[in-house]
Amino acid sequence: MHPEHHFRQLGDGLFSLGQKKGGRVHAFLVEDQGKLTLIDTLYDTDASFIDKVIQQMGRKVDDLENIIITHAHRSHLGGLAALKTRSKATVWAHEWESDIIAGQRKAQAVPFFPRRPYHVSLRVWFPFQFGLALGLGPHPACEVDRFLTDGCSVGPLTICHTPGHSPGHLSMFWKERRTLFAGDSIATWPDLSLGWPAFNLNKRQHYESLHKIREFDPEIIAVGHGEPATGEQVAQLHEKIQSARPDGLP
Repeated sequence: MHPEHHFRQLGDGLFSLGQKKGGRVHAFLVEDQGKLTLIDTLYDTDASFIDKVIQQMGRKVDDLENIIITHAHRSHLGGLAALKTRSKATVWAHEWESDIIAGQRKAQAVPFFPRRPYHVSLRVWFPFQFGLALGLGPHPACEVDRFLTDGCSVGPLTICHTPGHSPGHLSMFWKERRTLFAGDSIATWPDLSLGWPAFNLNKRQHYESLHKIREFDPEIIAVGHGEPATGEQVAQLHEKIQSARPDGLP
């Protein structure tokens, strides 16, 4: 497997797919009652790595039944159009994000200037922030088939609308596996954080969403950027949420 990518099983029917490009971006495969659901689609537009992972699981790409998009930022949309074409899977997203995913509107711009903590921002986030602020590197467009709202379900996943990072940002909870898919509400790369500060568009909404997903009391927190959090990391994230401020400042 190419060193750019990595793949590991987190638990029964739960798989993590990581890519160095796109800010250590991650996607997740859920296998439940024989049905495959993919959460986000990594950065690469050909989706070849996702194809290989599905084959390693002893499945075929057309076994993929559902693709859920947490939000319409480039790092999470790369392989969507290719996978939709090959698998015919149903594409799910929040309605607010749908026309961005379909290529009809640009993603809501983030502020151009670096945000605190500056030593991390300039080293890690700013290249992505710069690209999103200018609308660089568009993703291959793909229509959304069905809209998701707070409290609905896709397979074993309960959907939670968690605005703040973007207006239509979604998280999911798999109760049986005590696993929260937090999207970009939380990040573990380059360190444990409540998302990348410059990318959280509405600070108060983000604060409220963090407290909302904390109530699920997960044992695993799967995030959009960085490795899934487990054990002591989950406890540390709970503490960070408890001490967070509504204005998003430290």
